[in-house]
Amino acid sequence: MAMTRVRIEGLPHQASKGELVRWLAETAQVSGSRVGRIERSGNAATVELPEHEVGRLLSKLDGAMFQTRRVRVRLDAGGSELRNSHARGGEDWFAQLRQWLEWEAEAEREQIESQSSAREGTSLRNLAIRSDDVGLGGRLLLSLGKPDPHKPLPPHAFQPGSPVLLRVDSADAPPGIRGIIAQRTPAALTVAVDVPEDGLPDGDRWRLDLAYDEVARQRQLAALDRARLARAERLAELREVLLGEREPVVGPEPEVVFFNTGLNPSQQAAVKQALAAKDVAIVHGPPGTGKTTVLVEIIRQAVARGESVLACAPSNLAVDHLLESVIRKGIAAVRLGHPARVSPELHDSTLDELAQHHPDRVQARKLVRQAFALLKQAGKWTRAKPQPGERAAMRQEARQLLGDARALERRAIERILDGAKLIGATLTGVDADTMGQRVFDWVILDEACQATEPACWIPILRAKKVVLGGDHCQLPPTVLSDAASKAGLIVSMMERLVDRFGPLITRRLNIQYRMNQAIMQFSAQEFYDGDLHADASVAEHRLVDLPAVAADAMTEMPVRFLDTAGASFEEEPEPDGPSRRNPQEARQIVAQVRALIDHGVPAGEIAVIAPYNAQVRLLREQLRDIDGLEVDSVDGFQGREKEAVLVTLVRSNSEGEIGFLGDIRRTNVAMTRARRRLFLIGDSATLAQHPFYQRMVEYLESIGAYGSIWEEMA
Repeated sequence: MAMTRVRIEGLPHQASKGELVRWLAETAQVSGSRVGRIERSGNAATVELPEHEVGRLLSKLDGAMFQTRRVRVRLDAGGSELRNSHARGGEDWFAQLRQWLEWEAEAEREQIESQSSAREGTSLRNLAIRSDDVGLGGRLLLSLGKPDPHKPLPPHAFQPGSPVLLRVDSADAPPGIRGIIAQRTPAALTVAVDVPEDGLPDGDRWRLDLAYDEVARQRQLAALDRARLARAERLAELREVLLGEREPVVGPEPEVVFFNTGLNPSQQAAVKQALAAKDVAIVHGPPGTGKTTVLVEIIRQAVARGESVLACAPSNLAVDHLLESVIRKGIAAVRLGHPARVSPELHDSTLDELAQHHPDRVQARKLVRQAFALLKQAGKWTRAKPQPGERAAMRQEARQLLGDARALERRAIERILDGAKLIGATLTGVDADTMGQRVFDWVILDEACQATEPACWIPILRAKKVVLGGDHCQLPPTVLSDAASKAGLIVSMMERLVDRFGPLITRRLNIQYRMNQAIMQFSAQEFYDGDLHADASVAEHRLVDLPAVAADAMTEMPVRFLDTAGASFEEEPEPDGPSRRNPQEARQIVAQVRALIDHGVPAGEIAVIAPYNAQVRLLREQLRDIDGLEVDSVDGFQGREKEAVLVTLVRSNSEGEIGFLGDIRRTNVAMTRARRRLFLIGDSATLAQHPFYQRMVEYLESIGAYGSIWEEMA
């Protein structure tokens, strides 16, 4: 019988091999005769199990309870015989995704190492533990600062949510403990860590180092294995559809009573498509078309039917935006994830806050404190040598207390989640520790085109039906590895499915409520087959229509392109980095911003966008005196809008090199953030080497929006 190795994590330290065998039999009906070698190490075990049953076993075991703990179960990294044993059910595709993830992890490690070598504040040393507290999941919250509490921390790169490695600051220190930054103040960082069963290592001084996100990567790898190995279950059926091996099933269009009676026909069609779909539906939302409005309506329809919904997105910001929109409609939600990463408006909806005052959680905190006190006492003997076995007894008692606390906390969490019809989390924030083996009637993935495919599979494991919302004509996923990007990791699952199934599962929204039609029209032609239209409420609106804004060409014209060709507005490399900037373009942008403000446009309604971070930094410095003005990269403005947007395209050189402006989706984002006024500045002689920018210049000329820098300098 062919065997493969499975890794089980999160076990009690004292769990025996016999208890493991009994648990496998009770939980997954695996008889002892079918269990091979078992290797124990700390709170993990590696178990040999029948290869032909691994898909079923992963589904049964991952997120199941072992005594008082939820365990995580995945293929062992060292036991990959199964991965290359045969090519069925999309195994070649999943093997590719795994390889790309490995390349991406390596690129992330290299980035952190290069930051460290550049002394960019990725390490803090000589830290003292100021205080400790207990967080959700029995995690220890450690406040770390300088030994002198009056001294602030030096400049550093640690932010709430940053993965870190905590260790004793000495040459012979034991291995570090992984954690997450929970809070940042000028004088201290609070770190959430899972405490080893024997307590923290002894040490008076500690160090923190930024770490790459190993937890997120492991969850993605585990999800790919689960999806690949699924057999004779709903996940296997969904996998066949999502890999394009079987056509999705779409039922008849339902009769729908809409909660939102203001939906336009394309929005209504998207809601009906999602309700009719049996496997997967896609809401394609070009800029300003109300994609979130559609997803909110879908969620309201599902909840009204008594169905459960898991709403996810690749970023905390996107998850929060969707959940806030739903909660405003009167639907309660539970937000998973660290409170430090969640918007203040959702604080009361976080699992941490909901569990905070539950009686079981209050009692669990008391037990955890007692356990920590015992572990500290067992590690420090200052008066006399302990009696034989005394330390071991204390540690055993502490383990028992921690086990009891986990059981109480688990009960509190289960009751909260059992009562929730809508749960929200980032893609990689969906974990078995919290969610157990829950399956949802709907899994909704917002901003799906900004998510890499491996991350999407994490929530899909729990889906009966999947809805993806996004726009593959805007920003793709962020991928650090050039090799992984070129190989295909930059192509999102949604983009792949739109290409494969098209209108069978996709509904594109075609009325936008943001842009003056002159701002919209070029993107409509280039990216949306001409089928994007301005609602009458915005089609002709201009800056001059705003209160207290003076009338002249600047406020009456919705679009203006200032061509710098021939004026020697050359780009240059940033002095201390690889990014690029254009000082002459920056000066023109500064003048335009100040002119808009002089005309009465509020600074808070103006944004400056640059494709290069060096240009962003230069402009922020030159405009730092203007409160409320936003200057950011293209990535920073995805999904955002302002009344007036100024875009500096930066590239100007004799070689016609335009760098990543060649990814025209980035320019689509930049050009579609403005409501009433879009100002662009760039060198047509450089840009128009690319056909897209040649067509852009021709369009701007056709609507009378073209101007030369020579006219400005005359």
